[in-house]
Order: sequence, then structure tokens, then C-alpha cells
Amino acid sequence: MPTTKSITRMLGAALIALLALTAPSAASQLTNVNNAAFAPVTGPTSIPVGAAEFCQRLRSECAANAKVVDAVTLDPAKWQQLLDVNADLNATIVPETDQDLYHIAEFWTYPHGFGDCEDIALAKRKQLIGDGWPASALLMTVVKEDNGDGHAVLMVRTDRGDLVLDNQDGMVRVWTDSRYHFIKRQSQANAAQWVGIDDERDAIITAKR
Repeated sequence: MPTTKSITRMLGAALIALLALTAPSAASQLTNVNNAAFAPVTGPTSIPVGAAEFCQRLRSECAANAKVVDAVTLDPAKWQQLLDVNADLNATIVPETDQDLYHIAEFWTYPHGFGDCEDIALAKRKQLIGDGWPASALLMTVVKEDNGDGHAVLMVRTDRGDLVLDNQDGMVRVWTDSRYHFIKRQSQANAAQWVGIDDERDAIITAKR
């Protein structure tokens, strides 16, 4: 019987082949504001409280990026890295709320076997940076679920679009295929600064009804 990891690899191979046929091949596509694969931003916005406290504790993790890479070229090896990191950390970190772990409502930190959504996203970001990915393309992102609850994911900016690594989803998806409403993300220039996301998909869907 195929393992979860082997299934993930097969899905990854199939999807990267599809991306090669259908997606734009150059990072310059980021300049096209009509390209829905890239989440449009509105400008500077407030930093989440948990993120601000995280940056105060670990200032080296929230510095300005000396070199800003707009988007990573997504080849098969890098695509597989995203799939593996998403699957491995989703499987090895046990979801647990900050209230249960630390007895406070919100606490962003690197997980040690247990953690909530933002902790798992931070772990994925750290792992990918260790694997050679530029920090400016790995952005902590705040979204809302259908029920209105807040949630955090890791947004990865590639030449194929903004991809989402989510502890509630085993697949890596383009942000427009995600079921969330996107609110804000880290700035590519500075991890301690955040920008708003102009997610108009709900308005478009409503207008078509």
C-alpha cells in the first residue's frame, strides 16, 4: 500500500508537470497586477500582536532583508521541497492551542513537538530558510476561516504564484485555490513589517451570482 509520503510525491510530480504547461515561467509576471496567481497588497498595516511579541523576543528573526528576492523560480526540486516540508511538519508537530500550551490566548514561537497554526508556519519558514530559500519569499500570513476564526499560514512567493503551506491542508496550493479570506502578510523587505492583502474573491463570487 502506498505511504502518505509516496502519494504526496506522486501528486507533486503530476502537479509540477501541469504547472510547467499552464503557468507563467518568469518572475517578471509579478509586475502584472491582473495576474490572479499573486495576492495583491494594499500597503503597510498593523503587525499581529503575537508577531510583534515574537519579534521583540527574537529580533534577529525579524530584521530587514539585505537582499529582496521577489519570487523564487519553482523547479521540480523546489516544488518537492515545499511538499515535503509541508507534509513532514504537519505530521510531526501536534496541533495544540496557545491557551493549552502556555495559558495565554496568543503566543508565537517555534514549536517543540506541539504548536498551533502560526507556530507550525514559523517552523516551515525556518526549515525552508535552512534549505536555502530566501527569507523575502517566505511570508507569515494571517487569514480568516469561513467561520470567521483567525488562522495563520506560510505564503511562498514563486514565479508560479503565491503558494500556501497550511497545517490544515496536506496539499500546497496557489492562494486563490485556498478556502480562506486573506487579511495581511509580512513585508518582503522587512519581516517585522506587514502589508494588507486585497482579497476581492468574495466580492467577485457574489457579483457573479
